[in-house]
Amino acid sequence: MKSKTKILIVDDELINLDFFAVMFSKLGFEVEKAEDGEEALEKVKQFVPDLIILDNIMPKLSGWEVTKTLKQDEAYSDVRHIPVIMFSAMDDVKDKIEGFELGVEDYITKPFNFSEVLVRIKAVLRHKDLADQIARRERRLALYEALNTSVAEYIRKVKKSLKDVLKEAKKPETGGAQAVGAFIGRLTVQAESSLEDMENAEKELHEAGIRDKALKEGEVSLKELEEKYLMHLDGDQG
Repeated sequence: MKSKTKILIVDDELINLDFFAVMFSKLGFEVEKAEDGEEALEKVKQFVPDLIILDNIMPKLSGWEVTKTLKQDEAYSDVRHIPVIMFSAMDDVKDKIEGFELGVEDYITKPFNFSEVLVRIKAVLRHKDLADQIARRERRLALYEALNTSVAEYIRKVKKSLKDVLKEAKKPETGGAQAVGAFIGRLTVQAESSLEDMENAEKELHEAGIRDKALKEGEVSLKELEEKYLMHLDGDQG
């Protein structure tokens, strides 16, 4: 079953919290609420939302301070990728620019229209999905590149071992049984080294296959993403 998209709503006005919680829950989102900036930072780590809707003017910590902490504090490095939509009663261009520079994905001025909010949420989540897919494919490419490097190194070692064996085989051996024994000893060392290289290569291929499978499981095509966002939000979240 497909997991629900998780949204954290942060606002010191309880009427707004309750309104968004009800509306988004009806649309199929999983919703968590916070009433101030400090609680928001706690909930982000506990809930790990897909999206944060954050009021700017709040007690304890403002929306800007919360966003700055999330995007710049190393203690929150594992959640700094979460997109933020900020609400504000102000419509000053300078304030909006400051919010974008802090890492806000979108900015909505109060009083808001709920239909507009839904459209903006949809756009931000689509952008997040696309960014996640790109990051996942980049990790797969890096995995393939590392694997290719390992295979190339394995081939180089095996070729060298085979060349050394052939070189030894072509040497005129003298000294009877002692010389033959020494030659067999050198061949044994080369064979053991080649077998070790083969075992290491097999292990790397197996581990790479496991990592690749894990990355593939969460990957969807661009066409599938576009189809997802052509649907209504209530259809997306079922």
